[in-house]
Amino acid sequence: MTNTTAAPTRGLREFQDLGRLIALMTGAEKHAPAAHSTLDALWVLYDKVLRVTPDTVDDPGRDRFLLSKGHGPMAYYAVLAAHGFFGEELLPGFGAYDSPLGHHPDRLLVPGAEIGSGSLGHGLPLAVGTVLGLRAQGLTDPRVWVLIGDAELDEGSNHEAIAHAGPAGLEQLHTLVIDNASATHGWPGGIASRFTSAGWAAVTVDGRDHEALYTAFTTPHPGKPLAVVARVEPKS
Repeated sequence: MTNTTAAPTRGLREFQDLGRLIALMTGAEKHAPAAHSTLDALWVLYDKVLRVTPDTVDDPGRDRFLLSKGHGPMAYYAVLAAHGFFGEELLPGFGAYDSPLGHHPDRLLVPGAEIGSGSLGHGLPLAVGTVLGLRAQGLTDPRVWVLIGDAELDEGSNHEAIAHAGPAGLEQLHTLVIDNASATHGWPGGIASRFTSAGWAAVTVDGRDHEALYTAFTTPHPGKPLAVVARVEPKS
């Protein structure tokens, strides 16, 4: 059965509770800035956009979310816990030997995770392959979202994926780029221009503005994949 129901929309109080959930993860975290840079965008996606719930994680018609920026997963774990994919009692064990919540998410251990991730440059190619796989099965309704960091655009694998997805018209594909000014290379006109030059639709927004994020995430893009570049404070 195709899932067409978004996760229940929650309020400001629930978003503010994410700080408490993240604070429960006391294990040594080497990528805290990476985690916090994604917090607002992840919340808006799971709260208002993604059509997947704890009850539909195995539904073929669900939306897929792929966290490529998996080397900083604390915000991801907090959002998944807030939306009921697993209990918050797992959070204090973050990073421990016997915890399912590792420093990189493991799709076999973390409820709701679609891929194991953290190595730069893998997520976007996997998202392209996911869309192609869905198409091959005749599943054209599920949307595929992938969150990458701007530094991942230094990797050639991403450029190959971008170059393929535009001309192939992969409308089901949505790429969220968290831009914290950590990329080594740049492009004339900014990150969005890298995507539009390859036939994508692209929008650049304030990565802390929930209304702007929602508007960008729901931008119509017929016949094209969509890239949303969410600018946040530079990595310190």
